[in-house]
Amino acid sequence: MELSARVVDITTLDTDAIVNAANESLAPGGGVCGAIHRAAGPDLARACAAAAPCPTGEARLTPGFRLPARFVIHAVGPVWRGGAAGEADLLASAYRSAMRLAAEHGLRTIAFPAISTGIYGYPLQLATPIAVSSVRAAGADSPIERVIFACFSPDVERAYRQAGVAA
Repeated sequence: MELSARVVDITTLDTDAIVNAANESLAPGGGVCGAIHRAAGPDLARACAAAAPCPTGEARLTPGFRLPARFVIHAVGPVWRGGAAGEADLLASAYRSAMRLAAEHGLRTIAFPAISTGIYGYPLQLATPIAVSSVRAAGADSPIERVIFACFSPDVERAYRQAGVAA
């Protein structure tokens, strides 16, 4: 499985699936979630309402609607509460759940944002190694061939490089 990280708008990627950093109600929000909902169009919100709720650490799959990606996998990461509230396990579970859904649907390419590192406040330097190790482990025996970590800034891309992901 090939892993890469690059500064890119996740809504522009022509992959089998992109991952949405979702909230438990799967409602349109800010950040990457809002961008994905705007790009996909109003049908995405209706599909999300039908698939909700989604507990923290889990994921749900919907069509991509107007996106280049065929599907959106909505993964709910934890809100950062200082690190002693099981955040690392919940974050790893969100990545594993997204990878499992992709594998179950025979998807070969998937793009992830830096789940929980925006408004949920998870420190980027702590989140990226969890993301990379969880994706690598979950992808070991799956049909997934390529994973892109879609970074919203050079700082995020640098954090993925430090966690061992190539360009």
